[in-house]
Amino acid sequence: MRSYIIRRLLILVPTLFLLTFLIFIMVSFVPGDIVDAMQARSSEMTMDRAAIEKALGLDASLLVQYGRWIGVLPQMDGEINGLFQGNLGVSWWRKTSVLKLVGLSWPVTLELGLMALVIANLISLPIGVYSALRQDKVGDYVARSYAILCISAPAFWVGTMVIVYPSIWWGYMPPIMLTKFTQDPMGNLRMFVVPAVVLGISMQGANMRLTRTMMLEVLRQDYVRTAWSKGLKENVVVFRHALKNAFIPIVSSIGLQVPVLIGGTVIIENIFGLPGMGRLTFNAILQRDQPLIFGTVTFFAIALVLINLVVDLTYGFLDPRIRYQ
Repeated sequence: MRSYIIRRLLILVPTLFLLTFLIFIMVSFVPGDIVDAMQARSSEMTMDRAAIEKALGLDASLLVQYGRWIGVLPQMDGEINGLFQGNLGVSWWRKTSVLKLVGLSWPVTLELGLMALVIANLISLPIGVYSALRQDKVGDYVARSYAILCISAPAFWVGTMVIVYPSIWWGYMPPIMLTKFTQDPMGNLRMFVVPAVVLGISMQGANMRLTRTMMLEVLRQDYVRTAWSKGLKENVVVFRHALKNAFIPIVSSIGLQVPVLIGGTVIIENIFGLPGMGRLTFNAILQRDQPLIFGTVTFFAIALVLINLVVDLTYGFLDPRIRYQ
């Protein structure tokens, strides 16, 4: 187990290297640049383009800029201080450490993502199990229709409707000012519960469909039929014998949905005004703030690798036959 975890963590290094290099290339091809934006915001319009590029280090080649950022080439001041040294740089617009901005934003995204996962699975898994146990009955058709509806409804559209129509009909809008959990736990939950439900809608549909399919497959296995023939109660057969084995592909699906969940936070956080990583990344892209773009993307990459490692290790708990040697 230990050697397996070490190997997976070592994979993080080439993954980050390739990902950050691709981001560097793609950002360089985006129309417009930060120099034009800075000149446009200058009240006197006397800022020299060459001076701005030199101050930001944009006068160097792309490979040199990348080498400086990851910490294998010296910075403009002669020091080597980049990603490998634990430094993500300084935001060009905010003049603040990227690491500090990420530290302020990631708890918001973490809370939103965890709430979306919990709410989605608390709804989808029981409905999926019920749908499998009542195959081709009225409840099954209702559950399957609801799953298709969840998959078909885009989160950005649902989020917009949740804000627009309640404000028109009842004069209600979800709170948009961040309330910290330590200051007001109930106020914090009220702020996050609506965006979390919206974010988890599409995940609900996919998990319902997969749970139903896997439960139907497991319920037809010989050992489950033997449990039925012994006269065991339905809840014993389902929860003790069937559900645990059916959960392995469901856990895999949840791990694969995490990148989609992170992508959804970019939209949901902007719709509901949450100051999380998604909104921070979106604003950085609009402002062409390269250090902030690279820092947030790197954070997401590390988080995804660690989450998928946890998902893989969960297989051994669900199925004792799986061993990591």
